[in-house]
Amino acid sequence: MPELPEVEVVRRGLERWVTGRVVKTVEVRHPRAVRRHLAGPDGFAKSLAGQRIGEAMRRGKYLWLPLDDSPYSVLAHLGMSGQLLVQPEDATDEKHLRIRIRFEDALGTELRFVDQRTFGGLSLHENTPDGLPDVIAHIARDPLDPLFDDAAFHTALRARRTTVKRALLDQSLISGVGNIYADEALWRSKLHYERPTGTMTRPRTAELLGHIRDVMNDALSAGGTSFDSLYVNVNGESGYFDRSLDAYGREGEPCRRCGTPMRRRAWMNRSSYFCPRCQRAPRPGV
Repeated sequence: MPELPEVEVVRRGLERWVTGRVVKTVEVRHPRAVRRHLAGPDGFAKSLAGQRIGEAMRRGKYLWLPLDDSPYSVLAHLGMSGQLLVQPEDATDEKHLRIRIRFEDALGTELRFVDQRTFGGLSLHENTPDGLPDVIAHIARDPLDPLFDDAAFHTALRARRTTVKRALLDQSLISGVGNIYADEALWRSKLHYERPTGTMTRPRTAELLGHIRDVMNDALSAGGTSFDSLYVNVNGESGYFDRSLDAYGREGEPCRRCGTPMRRRAWMNRSSYFCPRCQRAPRPGV
């Protein structure tokens, strides 16, 4: 699934091409794309018609479009393969086009939601006083958020009584970090993914947060990580940070720091990539 850098790349594109435009019509081409909207396809289309799109927002991996003069926002669930594309109105429809949004202006472009696997979708939700769609009010701030509290994160991390990678993927503790960037930050920090959170000192937590921010900013500069054509920006362009990954996907390749072959281990229905020399496994019982 896309992580913070990929979602932020999409948000920036929406901010440029969609913010401030008034919705003219909405065409829902597949009901699963609005299954989280209780009023169904017709209700979704009618609710959006005539609404002005506000500034695109993001928290962690979650992306939404507030509606000006409305207490609601359009929350985008990208899922495994969802894409928000800004296309010319006369462009050929994508094979997996699920939702088309046209605008009242004469710019000649429309917003399309394309989703090959139909795990994602768009839905309307009421905003909380903080401006978040109510269904994601429990999501923690992400490490690139200026209001992220490093000290509070350290305290909560040690209190979790779990392992460090599990904690990084807990979106109620810190949002936006997924499997790829967790492995990258842990490699940079020389921390094993099974390191108990109770052993994390304040300096080690600060170092880890620094590497998380660095790797995410590096990925943002490269347009995100695209292993296939599914993770793209609003113009359909893929990111290229996958060329710079130090850990994820590098099983058997030499560690860029010490030369030891990188390893992969099955972990929570995913994989963890690490250097067995640089990232020593914790001793049993620690």
